[in-house]
Amino acid sequence: MDIATRVWNHKWRIDPIVRSLIDTDFYKLLMCQSVFRNKPDTQVTFSLINRSKHVPLADLIDEGELREQLDHIRSLSLSRGESTWLRGNTFYGKRQMFRPDFMEWFENLRLPPYHLERVGDQYELTFEGSWPEVMLWEIPALAVLMELRGRAVLNELGRFELQVLYARAMTKLWEKIERLRDLEGLRLADFGTRRRHSFLWQDWCVQAMLEGLGEAFVGTSNCLIAKNRDVEAIGTNAHELPMVYAALAPDDLALRHAPYEVLADWHEEHDGNLRIILPDTYGTQGFLDEAPDWLAGWTGIRIDSGDPATGAETAIRWWQERGEDPTEKLVIFSDGLDVEKIIELHNRFAGRVRVSFGWGTLLTNDFRGLVPGDALAPFSLVCKAVSADGRATVKLSDNPEKAMGPEDEVARYKRVFGVGAQDRIAVEV
Repeated sequence: MDIATRVWNHKWRIDPIVRSLIDTDFYKLLMCQSVFRNKPDTQVTFSLINRSKHVPLADLIDEGELREQLDHIRSLSLSRGESTWLRGNTFYGKRQMFRPDFMEWFENLRLPPYHLERVGDQYELTFEGSWPEVMLWEIPALAVLMELRGRAVLNELGRFELQVLYARAMTKLWEKIERLRDLEGLRLADFGTRRRHSFLWQDWCVQAMLEGLGEAFVGTSNCLIAKNRDVEAIGTNAHELPMVYAALAPDDLALRHAPYEVLADWHEEHDGNLRIILPDTYGTQGFLDEAPDWLAGWTGIRIDSGDPATGAETAIRWWQERGEDPTEKLVIFSDGLDVEKIIELHNRFAGRVRVSFGWGTLLTNDFRGLVPGDALAPFSLVCKAVSADGRATVKLSDNPEKAMGPEDEVARYKRVFGVGAQDRIAVEV
């Protein structure tokens, strides 16, 4: 059945947006195992944050529908096939990536309760409880809100309008793929789960990349699609880990060391291409200046905020200063990418480092210009840890537009990590 027909025919009581607990990003499971082993009793609060205030989610999405989808997610548990895939598959060249004690816990997991409240034209959606359980709400919660917003727009379209819409969206993506085919040595993965148009559309995008890019397409962050399509599950770690470790730090000295404590724990569990540094949580330059020498031996760096070319040049200089050969290192670009930026960065850095791309929202949700009023344009929605054991979390990043946390704590973190003035870059997706 084609996607347009599937969207048009709603003959079931509920059309589940999230179909499985592994309809999530691979790095969430890697981080969850790490948290399960190292910080299992930490109590956290995660909260939805709509950076795009011009999108009135509560006006667009019916609260009853939203609750129905969230309740459905709470009913999910791992199937036997999903458990077998996680237990027996090889990830990043390693068998039994997920250890028996973690898998036993995961097999018995149901996600904890949520709190939903309408505040003006937005929703306040929070999750509270033990860190390993609550963290697994992030990706499905975002996917539900993004897809319900899309459904609200699609419900106004007729059957032929839907067919034309998806035909145009397919053509738009295929034209991007045709441009990317010309890049020699391209390595590109789907990172688009959290802000996708829909599950079915993300699945189609992965099939299109497999067909159009061949070996240049290295995999998807979505575990369920990786399982169903027999492709690599891709992902390393996220800002969540240093944000919570930092919030737990008892004083400024411990705070300064928290980001390295995260990676020391990660170092004990993972090797090879899972040893990827995400340096920008509290400013890339300061992080690299203070980094212990053993981190320079890691495989690479992911650049997720600020100007990506500047970030890559900073990483190259750092490796050279630490006696490492940049041509053997991996730089993963993952912030706000589209085809033009991918081509530009590939041409600039291929040969100087090993280059890879995590293509997100503008792969799996680029319906810009395809409906009146641009009502399907992607927007910036996140679900972040906002407290840990009652202490506020903070994120600075290399772009002040992405900073989050109470003003006084943001000021303290800037002082502790030596973060000065930063260039503001508009956050669109």
